[in-house]
Amino acid sequence: MPVSLAKLFIGRPVANREAEDLKLGVISGLPAMGLDGLGSASYGPEAALTILAATGAAGLGAIEPITWVILILLVILFLSYWQTIAAYPNNGGSYIVAKQNLGTNAGLLAAAALMVDYLLNVAVGISAGVGALTSAIPALHPLTLWLCLGILIVITVTNLRGTRESGLAWAVPTYLFVASLGFVLAWGSYKIMSSGGQPQPVVAPPELPKAAAGLTLWLLLRAFASGCTAMTGVEAVSNGVGAFREPRVRHAHGTLAAIVGILGLLLFGIAHVAQAYGVMAMDQTQTGYQSVLSQLVGAVYGRGWFYYVTIGSVLAVLCLSANTSFVGFPRLCHLVAEDGFLPRPFAVPGRRLVYSVGILFLATGAGGLLIIFGGITDRLIPLFAVGAFLSFTLSQAGMAAHWRRALRDGPASSLTGRHTDRAKLAINGLGALATGIALAVILAAKFVEGAWLTVIVIPCAIVLLRAIRRYYDDVDRHVLRGSHRRIDLATHGSPVVIVPIKRWDRLARKAVEYAVRLSPDVTALHVMSVGGPDAEDRQDALRREWRALVEQPAIRAGVAPPRLQFVTSEFRSVVAPLLRAVEEVQRRYPGGQVMVVLPELVEGRWWGYVMHTNRERRLRARLLRYGGPRLAVTSVPWQLREADPAEGIAEEEPPAAPEGTPA
Repeated sequence: MPVSLAKLFIGRPVANREAEDLKLGVISGLPAMGLDGLGSASYGPEAALTILAATGAAGLGAIEPITWVILILLVILFLSYWQTIAAYPNNGGSYIVAKQNLGTNAGLLAAAALMVDYLLNVAVGISAGVGALTSAIPALHPLTLWLCLGILIVITVTNLRGTRESGLAWAVPTYLFVASLGFVLAWGSYKIMSSGGQPQPVVAPPELPKAAAGLTLWLLLRAFASGCTAMTGVEAVSNGVGAFREPRVRHAHGTLAAIVGILGLLLFGIAHVAQAYGVMAMDQTQTGYQSVLSQLVGAVYGRGWFYYVTIGSVLAVLCLSANTSFVGFPRLCHLVAEDGFLPRPFAVPGRRLVYSVGILFLATGAGGLLIIFGGITDRLIPLFAVGAFLSFTLSQAGMAAHWRRALRDGPASSLTGRHTDRAKLAINGLGALATGIALAVILAAKFVEGAWLTVIVIPCAIVLLRAIRRYYDDVDRHVLRGSHRRIDLATHGSPVVIVPIKRWDRLARKAVEYAVRLSPDVTALHVMSVGGPDAEDRQDALRREWRALVEQPAIRAGVAPPRLQFVTSEFRSVVAPLLRAVEEVQRRYPGGQVMVVLPELVEGRWWGYVMHTNRERRLRARLLRYGGPRLAVTSVPWQLREADPAEGIAEEEPPAAPEGTPA
C-alpha cells in the first residue's frame, strides 16, 4: 500500500482513546509552552538596550533598575495566573475569563489581542533566532529571510504531528539553553564578584557608543515598554490547561512555576552581567551585528566550542519559541470557533488530535509578517507586547470580577473562604492595575514606532469575528426555520432525472442505468459546442448508439426508455445549458423534484487531479449553488482502479500503536 505524504510527514491518525497519552506533564510542558517565555529572555533585554543605546554608558546603567520593575510585574502575573489556572482548570485563557466575567465584547477583545500577539510571537521568535545565528556566522546574514521561512516550515510540520511530540522534540534544545546560558550567567556573576565589580572580558564587546541623547523619563519608559516583551509568553499555560494530563492543575502549576522562575533568573542575570561587562545592543540591519547574548557569552567565556554550543541553544530556543504560539493559537481558535466567531473548521481536530487548520493559518500569517518585515527583529518588536498586555489586563480584570461575584454570591457562613476570596481579589485587582498601567506605557511609547498598526488590526479583527458570527446566525435562521414541521409525504412521486453525458461510454452507461432505477422519467443531456468540427457526425453516431444500446433494451425490459436530448452552447459551457434544462423541468412540474446524476471518473491516485479536468466537481458545485431547493445532485463513480473499502478504512482508522510505542 503506498505511503501518503500526510502519513510520511505528519504520522498516522491518532484515535480519540489515545488522547490522554499524548497530553503534557511538567517535563514536556516546559518546552511545549515555555519556549516563548524563556526565549524572550534574549530579545526582551536586547529590545530595552536598543532604546538605551543612544545614551551610551548612562543607558547601560539603567538596565538593572528597569529589569527590577519588569521582574516585579512578572511576579504579579505569576500569582495572578496561578489563581486563574485553579479557577478555570479546563482552559483559563484570557478569552474564556473575559467572556464569562466581563461579557462577550471583552472576550472578543481578548481573543483578537491574543491572536495578534501569537502571530507576532512566531515572527519575532524566529527572526530573533536567526539574528543569533547570523551573529555567530556573519556570512549567513544575506539569507536572513530564507532562514526564517525554512525554520517556520519545520516548526509547522512538527506541530502538525501533535502537541506532545513537539514538546518532546524541543526538550533537548530547551534544557541545553537553560543549562548553558545559566552557566554563563553564573560564571559571569562569579567573576564580577571576585573582581570587585570590574571583570575583564575574554573577548571585549564593542565600545559603548557616545551619548547622542540624554537619559530622560520618556526614554526610560520606552525602554521599559520594549523590555516588557520578555513577559509575552507567561499566559501560555493558562490558555492551554486542557493540554495537560491529569491532574491538570498540578501539572499546569508546576509548568508555570518553572517558566516564571527560570525566566526571572535569566532576565536578572542578563541585565546584571551585561551592565558589568559593558554589553550594549547593536543595529541588526548592519553587517557585523552581534546580539547581546553573543557579546555576553564571548565576554564571559570566549569564543571557543562552548560559545557555539550556547549560541546554538539560543538559536534553537529563539526559533522554537514560536512553538508556544503553535500550542496556544489553535486552542484559542478552537474555543472561539465553538462559539461561532471563527469558521467551524478551526474547531475540528485533525488526524493527530491537534487543530490543524489553526496551525496552518498561524504559519501562513507569521510567514507573511516575516516577508513584509524582512525577518528583522527590530522592525517587529514595536508591534509586539500590545496584544499580550491587553490580554493580560482583560484576564486579570475578569478574574477580579470573578472573585467579586464569589464574595457577593457565596455563603455568608464561610468566613475563611471569604477571606481567601478577598486575598485573591486583591491579587488579581493588583494584576489588572499593574498590567493596565504597563499597557498604557507600551501604547504611548511604541505608538509612533509601529504599535499604531496593532491598534488598528485588533478592532478590525473584532469586526471580522462579529461578521462570522452574524453569518452563522443567519445560516441557523434559514436552516432551523420550520424545522418543527413533520415531513411531507403527500407528494412522494419519483423525481425527473437528468444525466449529462459527453459521449457514450462506460461512465455514461453506469449513470443511465442508475437513473433508470430511480425514475421512469430520465433524460440524457448532450451539450454540443456551436460550430464544433464534425458536430453532426458525432451527433448521428450518438443517436445510433442510444437507440441500439439504451432505447431497445429498455423497451424489451418493459421500462420507459430514457430520452436523448441535444443542446448547443455558444460559449462551450455545460453549466448554463444544464441549469436551463433544470429550470424548464421545474416550470413544467411545479412542486416536483429534479435530480441530476453526474457520471464521475475516479482516478484514485494523486496525479489524477492534474491529468483530468475534474469538470464534474465544478459542475456539482454550480448546480448546488444555483439549482434551487427542489434540485438534488448525485454522483455515480467509475473507478479506474479496483475499489477496496478495507484500504480506505485502514487509511482513516489504522490500527492503534501498541502500548508504549511512540505515536
